[in-house]
Amino acid sequence: MHSRVTSDFLVARPSFVSGVARLLDWYGFYDAYNASRTGREADYKALLSDWYIVGQDIQDAMKAFESSLPASRDASQYELFAAR
Repeated sequence: MHSRVTSDFLVARPSFVSGVARLLDWYGFYDAYNASRTGREADYKALLSDWYIVGQDIQDAMKAFESSLPASRDASQYELFAAR
């Protein structure tokens, strides 16, 4: 199974410890973000992530639809939705 991709990879993920550390970081040395070399690369990563998430949503919907089908139906009718 693949890990879930999230759309927040370009922003920092704060924690309690990082919040406490920021109290002592008066000059902003602690600030670190998931940076890209260029704006074009950041756009590419964001767009790729967005489309990957759309694919995950479609796969989740197909699995939910497949699980809602009655068991008494002919299984060969639903081979399109078979998980690979």
